[in-house]
Amino acid sequence: MNRIDQRFASLKEQGRRALIPYITAGDPAPQYTVGYMHALVRAGADVIELGVPFSDPMADGPVIQKACERALQHGVRLSDLIEMVREFRRDDAETPVVLMGYLNPVERMGLEPFADAAKDAGIDGVLLVDMPPEEADLMGPVLKERGLASIFLVAPTTPRARAATICAHGEGYLYYVSLKGVTGGASVDAADVADHLAPLREMTELPLCVGFGIRDGASAAEVGRVADGVIVGSALVSRIAENAARPEAVAAELEAVLGDMRQALDA
Repeated sequence: MNRIDQRFASLKEQGRRALIPYITAGDPAPQYTVGYMHALVRAGADVIELGVPFSDPMADGPVIQKACERALQHGVRLSDLIEMVREFRRDDAETPVVLMGYLNPVERMGLEPFADAAKDAGIDGVLLVDMPPEEADLMGPVLKERGLASIFLVAPTTPRARAATICAHGEGYLYYVSLKGVTGGASVDAADVADHLAPLREMTELPLCVGFGIRDGASAAEVGRVADGVIVGSALVSRIAENAARPEAVAAELEAVLGDMRQALDA
């Protein structure tokens, strides 16, 4: 049982919902990322998704695309993200960290060297948007041997048979994409989410966490009534963008936005 499993088990005992923020590593500059991660924990984050800057983030909307561009301008790579997590672990040995990104940087580093480095640094899970479970037979065992959870996405348009395959391969939690489209899109419809989560609960005991469209405390609370956790990315990354000229002020902004969601979820 790794940190992700432990955290969800603890939340279940408490009757609470997971709050999972996402930020892009190295945005707006690499020296601030670890401090932002600690700010997210102070605001109530249960798991942190840390994005790997990538030149072609096909699942992401303009907000996260621009975050990747800002990070890449500083030359931030996958190896830098791993070192950021290592630094984070010096002061936080408990909060689970999930690497979220795309397959290309991992293939460039090499699967086994990546998995070894990720484990050594204290990463707990890996979510690669463009690696479907049907093609994960090589990577899955390598991650599992090192105690790293393979986390997968499921969408509103996913056929039932393929959803069952995703559930069979998934670990840690299942990331349900609430909207058709890219990150930062329209507002989420909790009733529609509930309808789609119901059959998934028949297929898996994994926690079902919902991302895309979580903008504020109200939307987080609404989704939290039907899901095991909420994932918020663009609402946080947009605050980083708005304060890119004064990055030292971002931590307080992140705490304010995420803190509001934490209070709403716990209310």
